[in-house]
Order: sequence, then structure tokens, then C-alpha cells
Amino acid sequence: MLHDPYQRVQQIITLQRDTVERWHHCELDNSYDGLLWVICRQHQYNFLLWHEEDIARSGDVGDVRVAEVKRAIDGYNQHRNNWIERIDESLIQDLVAQEVRPQTDARLNTETPGSAIDRLSIMSLRIYHLKEQLSRPNVDQEHCDKVRERISRCELQTKDLSESLAELLEDIFSGRKLLKVYRQMKMYNDPTLNPYLYKSKRLAG
Repeated sequence: MLHDPYQRVQQIITLQRDTVERWHHCELDNSYDGLLWVICRQHQYNFLLWHEEDIARSGDVGDVRVAEVKRAIDGYNQHRNNWIERIDESLIQDLVAQEVRPQTDARLNTETPGSAIDRLSIMSLRIYHLKEQLSRPNVDQEHCDKVRERISRCELQTKDLSESLAELLEDIFSGRKLLKVYRQMKMYNDPTLNPYLYKSKRLAG
């Protein structure tokens, strides 16, 4: 069984919160080990993706810049999903190393730990940027009240999700639930499966 799933989840939340704060002031880094290193790497792609999404919605950038941003978003999103799978793969390796065997009546969960950790990553970014809104100059009280209400909701969602993740990890490492890696298998990034790409290649040839 995982040593302390609740403590592990708290480490994940602290990692995501601290790195979001730090990366807004310095280069992206990853000084963690093991599973936390994998989680930090996945978190980096959410960080990069978040800021490209902001640019993509700006009305004062040209078409060339928008195209560049859209391609960056596509790439970061693919990496983000790949590393969700890596998180789950790392957990499965831990299960094997600890010789955890699922019980005969063990069931699957609708969401893997990797997916839940991804959601916590996005939530840490959302909370950080909402808090930035409170220090914006020339905003009225109504704006601040709306932001505070959203921060409160996000913090509650983080608490609920983190508790559910800890319970899921506890169930997985005690054999009560199964863990499988679910491949995203996105078609639009595969030139052999995206109709626009393979038809264009055939016409060019």
C-alpha cells in the first residue's frame, strides 16, 4: 500500500502551487525525484499551455502569431496528455514493485490518478491567476467580489478533488481498485490518421 496517500496528495498540491508561483518569475525547473518529477513535468505543459491560450484569445495579435500560438497549443496539449499517461505508468510500476495484487472483485474507476492530478494542476493555475486579478489597478468592488467568490469555489473543488484522489490511491494500493493506462490516441496529430494531412500529402505527391 502507498505509504500515506493523503500526505502524497498534499505533496502534489504543494508542488503545483509552489512551481506556478516560481515559474512566473524564473525559468521552468524540475528538482523533484521519482513520481513527483513526472508530475512536475506534466504540470509544466499545463503552465505553458495556459499562457499560450491567453495569447490565442487576444484581439491585437496578427494572423501569423495566432497560427504560431495555435500550433504551440496543439503541441503542448499532446505532451500534456502523454505525461498524464506517464503518471499512471509510474504508479503501475510502483504497484508492481510493491507486489500489489488487485482483489478478485476490484473495480475500475471512471478517472485515473493521472487525470485527477492533471485537473489539480489546472486548478492551481486558475487559482493563481484569479488571485492576480485582486491586485489589478482600476478594478471595482464588484469585480473583486466576483473573483473572491470564484477563488472560494476553486479552493473547495481542490479540496474535494484532492480527497477523492487520496481515497482512489488508497483503494488502488490496497488492491480494492484496478489501475489501467488509458491511451489518448488523438488522431489529429497523426499524419496517417488525420484526413486533412494524409489527403494533402497525397495531392502534393
